[in-house]
Amino acid sequence: MSEVILRCVLDASVGIKLFAEEEFSEKVQRLFAKLAEDPQTEIHVPDLFYIECANILLKYTHRYKRPQEDSLEDLKDLNNLALIITSTSELIEDAVQLAGEKNLTAYDACYAVLARKLKLPLVTADAPLAKAIDWAIWIGDFEF
Repeated sequence: MSEVILRCVLDASVGIKLFAEEEFSEKVQRLFAKLAEDPQTEIHVPDLFYIECANILLKYTHRYKRPQEDSLEDLKDLNNLALIITSTSELIEDAVQLAGEKNLTAYDACYAVLARKLKLPLVTADAPLAKAIDWAIWIGDFEF
């Protein structure tokens, strides 16, 4: 039996779980370990993934007094991941259209459009997004 090659689009709600102890953090740790271990693994993100993760880490600093130095180290680690990045400029027109159709933010729609263009699942920890998009998988249901 051959091993399944992991290819997907991740949103920031999943990516942040690599750095913040939240539900499904252990699953996300395994997912990123697979990225490091298996050269056939492909995790795609729009470039806005990075600023969204940075913003979430900043919220942890402001709300929960998480040291900013920790967040800066996490951002360095995030930048070192072998993610495949797509510019939002390639996605934004379709994202705005999809956002209007599905009542999404333009941010969420960028992830969904990227996944649709690549014919890959969008893996998200945002349950309403997973319900709104047929090709999205909630992280709790994602198997790899």
